[in-house]
Amino acid sequence: MSSTSSASNHRLLRRRHHLPPPCPHLASYLSSRGLRPFRALHRLLRLRPSGRASLRLDVPTCASCGGGSRRLYACLACAVVSCWDSGHAAAHAGSPGHEIAVDVDRAELFCCACRDQVYDSGFDAAVVLSVRSAVAASSGSAPSKKRRQVEYRPWTPGPKERTLVGEGSSPIGPHSPPPPAGLRGLNNLGNTCFMNSVLQALIHTPPLRNYFLSDRHNRFVCQRQRMKRYKSGGGGRGDNSGNEKKVCLACDLDAIFSAAFSGDRTPYSPASFLYSWWQHASNLASYEQQDAHEFFISMLDGIHEKVELDQSKTQDQGKGDCCIAHRVFSGILRSDVTCTVCGYTSTTYDPCVDISLDLDPSHGSTKTGSMKSRVSNGEVESMIAGQNHGMSTLMGCLERFTRPERLGADQKFYCQQCQEKQESLKQMSIRKLPLVTCFHIKRFEHSSTRNMSRKVDRYLQFPFSLDMSRYLSSSVLRSRYGNRIFSFDEENDDHVAGADDDDPNASVEISSEFELFAVVTHTGKLDAGHYITYLRLNNQWYRCDDAWITHVNEDLVRAAQCYMMFYVQKMLYYKASESASAS
Repeated sequence: MSSTSSASNHRLLRRRHHLPPPCPHLASYLSSRGLRPFRALHRLLRLRPSGRASLRLDVPTCASCGGGSRRLYACLACAVVSCWDSGHAAAHAGSPGHEIAVDVDRAELFCCACRDQVYDSGFDAAVVLSVRSAVAASSGSAPSKKRRQVEYRPWTPGPKERTLVGEGSSPIGPHSPPPPAGLRGLNNLGNTCFMNSVLQALIHTPPLRNYFLSDRHNRFVCQRQRMKRYKSGGGGRGDNSGNEKKVCLACDLDAIFSAAFSGDRTPYSPASFLYSWWQHASNLASYEQQDAHEFFISMLDGIHEKVELDQSKTQDQGKGDCCIAHRVFSGILRSDVTCTVCGYTSTTYDPCVDISLDLDPSHGSTKTGSMKSRVSNGEVESMIAGQNHGMSTLMGCLERFTRPERLGADQKFYCQQCQEKQESLKQMSIRKLPLVTCFHIKRFEHSSTRNMSRKVDRYLQFPFSLDMSRYLSSSVLRSRYGNRIFSFDEENDDHVAGADDDDPNASVEISSEFELFAVVTHTGKLDAGHYITYLRLNNQWYRCDDAWITHVNEDLVRAAQCYMMFYVQKMLYYKASESASAS
């Protein structure tokens, strides 16, 4: 087969499966290397005892700094080994023709200019042939000359594999049933899986989706109004010059909603939104991997700050009427600090857009193993090392979040009744639930004494339906004081929270039943991981891995390592499902 026909087949395959465009640097390298561009790799590839391929180097160190970093890349053009952590690999890629490298540890292609992994069938064939040769040599029978001349044939699933894949997951293709509206892949723009995972959850957040699709925020009208206001000199608070005046994250989010629900199934590139977010969070403007939760908070703050700049009066975030972001995600937390000497209680209220939960520290890796899963007959069988009562659960984390804790001697608070600092008990509770509750699991820990960070890979069990009534302030007060004085304390609650009789948010128990509709997971290590989102649409689960959308079994979602979970009030979830079914 000629290189021209092979390239056309690649283009046809990408068009048929809606794959993102290939890396231009890889295409340039292949065109300049002839028919066998990876011939020299055969003698460098080796098979590890674990069965994984890697490069055979005597001392794998960086040629620039001599360091033995975990992320070493060997240039395909000149075989120079450079490290990624110190930026030497990226600097070496600045020379034309030296952009494509091989991961020394994993034997995978990597484009240092695009800062992303790339795939090529020819490279895959070279790795497979090297592995075959190594296996044959270890078994005592050297591969024959005739076998080495056999052309590499890509693996195709047999009847048994097709049955397994069909029962476990099914890619959304032209022959599949039509997927739910708004289900569209997002291209990775260079380590932007953290952004894509959160955007997929926001696109399918029912109140947020209804707001933008009903044209409540029209980006064209907003842009005209902002330009008119800035030209007339009414820039608002903090009137600074530059492009920040023209940045509106809500407008870019409106464009993403329009693209997602346009009916087009080809992957969409949210480049404009990424640029606007970089303008808002300039300290995070880079192609390095960022934290998905940090991006979520920063994005909501960007929408909120833009509303404050454009409005003459400041709105109250606690009431949830300032902007669409806080109208959907904003709740109120109550903190009670009780003096252990006289019993005086100091109560404060804080608005929040998410709830960050600690994993139970008593369930360490020595006591409870992480949840492992394997696919058997199309289903995911969960194998949990340790006893069932030692498993961390979302309800257990919420119980711990609302449990009274004794503050240390270095955290004494000033008691107004004792007129001095005393030891105290602190208890958190939820004063007002938002329409959509976002739970953030603290999986990244930093030790100041050891000056190191690590990721907690412990499994957390989470329900698809959640009742939040026991974690509300009303339930916590009942358990603390009983029903005798609860009514008085609840009235005082409303007064302190700034609620009035006409405020629809004054009631703490509008709806306490929630349904899970999105799960953001993180796999890998602290400095080199990947984010994936699982979406629940019409009671079916879909795996959103950047540009690839796959229909999956719910057992696969239950076994996932959750990092962020999005729950919507049950009534809104069923209304969204009914409207989607009707459409």
